[in-house]
Amino acid sequence: MLARDVEARFAALDAFLIEHQGLWRPRPFTHLQLPWEREYPELAQWLRQRTLADAESCHNWPHDLPAPAPFPQLAEQALQLSAVDRLPTRALEPARHRLNVDVPGRKWQQIEAFGAALNFTHTPGHWLDWCAGKGHLGRRLLQPGQQLTCLEHDPALIASGQALSDHHRLPVTHRLQDVMAQVALSPEHTPVALHACGDLHVRLLQLASAAGCKQLALAPCCYNRINADSYQAVSSAARASPLRLSIDDLGLPLSETVTAGNRVRQQRDISMARRLGFDQLQRQLRDCDDYLPTPSLPARWLDQPFADYCQALASLKGLSTGEQDWQALEAQGWRRLAEVRNLELVRGLFRRPLEMWLVLDRALFLLEQGYNVEIGSFCEATLTPRNLIVVAERD
Repeated sequence: MLARDVEARFAALDAFLIEHQGLWRPRPFTHLQLPWEREYPELAQWLRQRTLADAESCHNWPHDLPAPAPFPQLAEQALQLSAVDRLPTRALEPARHRLNVDVPGRKWQQIEAFGAALNFTHTPGHWLDWCAGKGHLGRRLLQPGQQLTCLEHDPALIASGQALSDHHRLPVTHRLQDVMAQVALSPEHTPVALHACGDLHVRLLQLASAAGCKQLALAPCCYNRINADSYQAVSSAARASPLRLSIDDLGLPLSETVTAGNRVRQQRDISMARRLGFDQLQRQLRDCDDYLPTPSLPARWLDQPFADYCQALASLKGLSTGEQDWQALEAQGWRRLAEVRNLELVRGLFRRPLEMWLVLDRALFLLEQGYNVEIGSFCEATLTPRNLIVVAERD
């Protein structure tokens, strides 16, 4: 995507998201009735009569759903605005013997795909693995004659990473570093970050560009992991936009379940159905039709009977449940879960456009700092839904 294409795409995404924010901002989980249902009653009714299994079958790819208008039109727009090409790849040197030991298979595939997408004009001399964990990414990229520094804030991960680097006899420095504090970067560094969260990867962009790093690459993740109350845009175009994003809004791109196993999905469904059953109860008890936020609960809470679950949660909120038809309330929670999941398919159309808006904000920032920038995907979404990569290089 060329610089002028980045600017034009950002402007189009910005207009699309602003125009339709009434569809993607309200969360079905917290609303018994969504504001847009009055405007599109046929679509709302069509979605509400579908089953939980129906919703699950197209959750990650709702675009082909034969739903009433304006669903198909929005789906087509969303696909066009969020389409990107796979970045050209280069053949990586074969990995050293047993270098992938201790790396989960899916993570190793992501590392391989990320590394293959790094087509820098000049061969890096000193890799900097940002938020490195044990340094698996950096070690995979490291070639003879190059250096590698791994920055990580967890001492246990540093110790494990250094042991692995020493075992493979690689010239790697694992450094204890809070990357949100002062970090010493130099123009010789080529920073890379595979799935560094929110503030952490934004910090990399700011420090690397200020330090004069000639090259960098990142695959952003967890846009909602920020310390501010709302999104702080980094490019002038995004700062000028009237679009203001809350922490909840920033969580929308992360709502796929591509890589979750069956047990995790089942546990998630039980948890959500119970919360929705409790939501029905708390609205009755408080005589108030507003959602009541509840804290994250340990998984063991799901092992107790539904009545005990609700009474314990009510106690946390200073409510007394009294006698209830617990079986009916639990069934109501499951019915609402089916409705919620199907209504969420509308929001699902905006997952990728919002993520593209956020990634292009980062790309535009780098363009403003004098970088040539490439944006594309580095692997299939089935390997990781966070498959967008930004590769930047100064002449």
